[in-house]
Amino acid sequence: MCGRFTNRLTWEEIVRLYRIAEPWIGPRSNFPPRCNIAPTQDAPIVRLKDGKREVAFMRWGLVPYWSKDMKGAAKMINAQSETADVKTSFRDAWKTRRCLVIADGFYEWPEPRKPRFITLKDGAPFAFAGLWERWKKPDGSWLETFTILTTRANEFLAQVHNRMPVILALEDFAKWLGDEPTTHDELKALCAPFPSERMILWPVDAAVGNVKNDEPNLVQTI
Repeated sequence: MCGRFTNRLTWEEIVRLYRIAEPWIGPRSNFPPRCNIAPTQDAPIVRLKDGKREVAFMRWGLVPYWSKDMKGAAKMINAQSETADVKTSFRDAWKTRRCLVIADGFYEWPEPRKPRFITLKDGAPFAFAGLWERWKKPDGSWLETFTILTTRANEFLAQVHNRMPVILALEDFAKWLGDEPTTHDELKALCAPFPSERMILWPVDAAVGNVKNDEPNLVQTI
């Protein structure tokens, strides 16, 4: 699963790595590094709009468009990739509202108060495969939310959890977003566990368990 993640990329890096078509200039494009993104918080994702890639800030915890309320959002921070294409809460988003969740690492807890930080060995850019939704609030305003897809853990991560987020390499971004024609089988294939040999982890301070903490030293080994 994925319950906390990091995004320490600069705006310039996001525009370049994720090939954002029309980057805006303003306060939201000057956001600080995030080292402890938690459920129900806003985070940047990349989606297609009118055939072009854009960054949007969404709440983590998907609310299906047909929901009567937001009560179940906290339970929908993850969606199992094996069933997301058929499950009522996710199947419509799977077809037409796939996104890239911008990230450069994530945390897992193999034991209480013993978190591990997980990332790629070579520091290569990646993204989590995500789905997003747009839900109309009772007051008539709109709320956009997302979920992170998960798959079975690879051999390396099985030591800390039996599930892991679906990690997409740079070359997979276009297929997942729909920049290029993609079959259902190709989408399912992208949800395979990421190669073990490309990943690394190390122990970090238990302070990451508190959502109020978001300092760069959270990712440092102890």
